[in-house]
Amino acid sequence: MIFKPVILTLNKNSELKWLGHLWFKGLFDGEHKFKLIDNKNGTVNFEQSENFNGILVKFFSKSLDKNTKKGFERMNKELKLRAKKG
Repeated sequence: MIFKPVILTLNKNSELKWLGHLWFKGLFDGEHKFKLIDNKNGTVNFEQSENFNGILVKFFSKSLDKNTKKGFERMNKELKLRAKKG
């Protein structure tokens, strides 16, 4: 799916949140959030989440549970590898 998201929150080095719609609002909406949490010991935790809403969500629920989760996990693993190299 292709979204043209609108940024809802942008806090440097801590949070990015956007909202995207498939074609128009209310059909299939996805609010995606990335958050960095400072552990105060030189490390951070990375949180990624997405909430879906809209009348088409029920038709995509199996794909979202399976494919979207796998995509998040792949991204998180790659991000961790890059952070360790950096």
